[in-house]
Amino acid sequence: MALSNFFKINLPYGIKRNDKGHWTAFNREYKPLGENDLFKHIPEEDFIYTNYGTLSDKLLMVLADGPTSVHMDDNNIITKVFFYDDATNPSNHLEYEATLWDKYFEKLRILSNQKSK
Repeated sequence: MALSNFFKINLPYGIKRNDKGHWTAFNREYKPLGENDLFKHIPEEDFIYTNYGTLSDKLLMVLADGPTSVHMDDNNIITKVFFYDDATNPSNHLEYEATLWDKYFEKLRILSNQKSK
């Protein structure tokens, strides 16, 4: 079985941090962007991480769908941020929902301005 549409396969569901403080985007099935085989195991070392320096908690919370859309480690460091959930996923709506798409693409715009170190 595979993901069924371009949005879920190729656009970020969220980002996650590794132990070096670098970030990568993942799709709706927590796989690297473009991967659509749900049963294929992707080792962590196959994700491509980039050093963007320190992304502030404030910025990460702007990217998150809400306060419950972040995961933290034992030291309260944000390690994963989800951009949407099932209720706020723009591709789940048959009619064009401008507000959901606008919010999603604003998050991508913010990320697009982050420079790698």
